[in-house]
Amino acid sequence: MPDTALISPYAGPDELLRLKREYLIPCAYHFYKQPPQIVRGDGCYVFDSDGKRYLDAFTGVTVMSCGHSNPEIIKPAIEQIRTLQHTTTIYLTEPMLRLAERLSEVMPGDLSRSFFTASGTEAVEGALLLASLHTRRRRVVAMTNALHGRTRWAMNVTGSPMWRTDPFPLDHVDHLQFGDLASFEKHLAAHGDSVAAVIAEPIQGNGGIRVAPPGYWRNVRQLCDRHGVLLIYDEIQTGLNRTGKWFACEHDNVVPNIMAVSKALGNGFPIAAFVTTDTIAASYTRPGASTYGGNPVSATAALAVLRYHETNDLGSAAEQRGKQLMRGLCELAGSKHGLGEPRGRGLMVGLPIINAQGADDGTQCDAILESLKDAGVLAGKTGPERNILTFMPPLTISETQTGDLLDALYNVLD
Repeated sequence: MPDTALISPYAGPDELLRLKREYLIPCAYHFYKQPPQIVRGDGCYVFDSDGKRYLDAFTGVTVMSCGHSNPEIIKPAIEQIRTLQHTTTIYLTEPMLRLAERLSEVMPGDLSRSFFTASGTEAVEGALLLASLHTRRRRVVAMTNALHGRTRWAMNVTGSPMWRTDPFPLDHVDHLQFGDLASFEKHLAAHGDSVAAVIAEPIQGNGGIRVAPPGYWRNVRQLCDRHGVLLIYDEIQTGLNRTGKWFACEHDNVVPNIMAVSKALGNGFPIAAFVTTDTIAASYTRPGASTYGGNPVSATAALAVLRYHETNDLGSAAEQRGKQLMRGLCELAGSKHGLGEPRGRGLMVGLPIINAQGADDGTQCDAILESLKDAGVLAGKTGPERNILTFMPPLTISETQTGDLLDALYNVLD
């Protein structure tokens, strides 16, 4: 066994790829044919082992909304580490309870009761359990091409074939076409009395940055109420001002019964929660705990994150920079072949890459992604065919940096 104290943190990508092939389970994959070794982050940038700088336009999949190594977040977390690093939810600590109090203030409607976990997958799993406990029903409705997590139930409500790898899928989960109100209404008319919950992302992230048609979610809310079905929103990617508001559901004036949040909540510190109403929370009384959920360090960081969002008005920032990004992408789509119509909201934006026949082109998207990396920009790819070039930069990105992103994309496409 090697002495880890003698291993350089800059071993280089070739050595890390060797270690990955030898010691990780093969399902763990990475972007890029020639991946850089990322060793440092600062604001909107990350740096590789050769010192090259990259504009991070994917933020670890919407995690680093306040930017990398933000001192206003890491300083209180470091002080908390020095004071008390860990207990669990069975002990009384202040950071977790202050965070629950603060979340109740920013949540829409009457969502005010939190259960903290360490990951978004766990939050989804807990939300589904809570829905069954409250309704005493078994079935769940989910959306095609959704992504909700890796655990058994979360994976089964996932609608993306790429991530739905369970060889023995659960028989009480039904997937309906995202945005298709007629099929949703028909399904609840036939099975509504056995459905515990509908789970969905207000805007699909991994499904390709898909925004539902106007009025869709309001109608879904009404149908759920009619049949006594709970509405669970997975705002793990869309939450915390990514779309220009604290939560994406606010664009439609729809309040879910349960909401799952994570990712940007910790800005790199592992924390998640599912949040619900007093009435629904009262259905979960048997003992429940999470070893790392709401731990003092992550809870302290999350409190600093919420404070930073509010102090710096990151919702307005996301809206303004999102408009700039969307304008630039629309101009590119109008002048370059192989691009579909950009879509999204705020700083959650996707650009379809298509071939000469107008079909989804995941291969070309990979080539663009690789070339952008070489040009110093890290973007993402989403969608069923992995052909949606995806931009979800820190909400702290400046007008100049957004322009740099667009310039890099223009040069790559040129």
